[in-house]
Amino acid sequence: MTNATAHTTFRLTPAITGLFAGVCGLTVANIYYAQALIGPITGALAISSTWAGSIVTLTQLGYGAGLVLIVPLCDQSENRRLILLTIAGLVVSLIGAALSTSVATFMLFSVTIGLCSVGSQILLPLATHFVEPGQRGRTIGNIMGGLLSGIMLSRPVANAMAAAFGWRAVFWASAVVMMLAGLGLARVLPVQAPTRRMSYGSLLRSIMHLLVQYRTLRVRIACHGLVFAVFNMFWTAIPLLLHAQFGFSQSKIALFALAGAGGALAAPLAGRLADAGLTRPATLSAIALVGATSLTSGWAVAAGWIIVLAVLALLLDGGVQTNQVISQRVVYSLNDTARGRLNAAYMGGVFVCGALGSSCGAALYSIAGWWGFAIAGTLMCLASLALFAATNGRHAAS
Repeated sequence: MTNATAHTTFRLTPAITGLFAGVCGLTVANIYYAQALIGPITGALAISSTWAGSIVTLTQLGYGAGLVLIVPLCDQSENRRLILLTIAGLVVSLIGAALSTSVATFMLFSVTIGLCSVGSQILLPLATHFVEPGQRGRTIGNIMGGLLSGIMLSRPVANAMAAAFGWRAVFWASAVVMMLAGLGLARVLPVQAPTRRMSYGSLLRSIMHLLVQYRTLRVRIACHGLVFAVFNMFWTAIPLLLHAQFGFSQSKIALFALAGAGGALAAPLAGRLADAGLTRPATLSAIALVGATSLTSGWAVAAGWIIVLAVLALLLDGGVQTNQVISQRVVYSLNDTARGRLNAAYMGGVFVCGALGSSCGAALYSIAGWWGFAIAGTLMCLASLALFAATNGRHAAS
């Protein structure tokens, strides 16, 4: 099948969109399983407390490497084959992790799990090839809703499954599910071969050229990077707070995390707002909402209002997801022939900001308490708003 034929015969139906959303959510969830299972994994493999955090770090580093080294390939390689290869690699990596009996092998497979989890970041821009420009926001929002649900549900699901069947069962179950997901995609994915060809080195170098060429890309990375850092700071520090101040057990902390999962419902709405031409006001509102909820959480914690804190967690997540969907729609619209590289640059930059937020969240809480997060999160959102306003939205809201 030629690329032109694929465009004329393939329709992105609601059922296929739902499949894409589900696969993206299941794929990206693999990055976060180790974060929830760090206790039993370190105990089973005799990993010292000094190196325990490296399990999560290595998975995230693998994902970051995949964003830079694999995702740009979708601008020059046949997309269907590339997606299925990443899923196959993920299945093998998950089985390897489940079978690991030593620290070295588990950490190796932790890296490859992250590396092969970037298939979702190839599938998402691929979907936008098959919809009209006026429906791209809706499509991105619907698929991102599934992806974000996978992120937020991964921790409580992993905790529940590990409690019942052991931590290895989580990786075995995910391997089976990803195998079924790959088979499902193999039945519906069209052949999508980009017409432009370049060497791999030129492909990677062109990412820097895109960053220089598109001011919108730089602004969106910076604005959402700050917001995403606040998101990661919150979810890194909140388990410490819930345990120390409210006496929550691990299972209760997992239930609290479900409140944040509701924020994924904002993704489809955000896509529709962008398609309606409300990109600029929706961006400003989303960033302002994250800042306001960060600040308000300080008073909620001081007063001991756990229900209010759960509502604020949902609102914070909703604001972050809204800004993410809108930003991705804007970025994908910059150049139809470079969506993979644009996505690699955007997600790579945002991921670095998120990782910095994760590393600072616990430290900030230990030094300055919850008000430390509340004030820092508010100031970071104000900086994001100021940066966006300084551009007057001329480019960043296009």
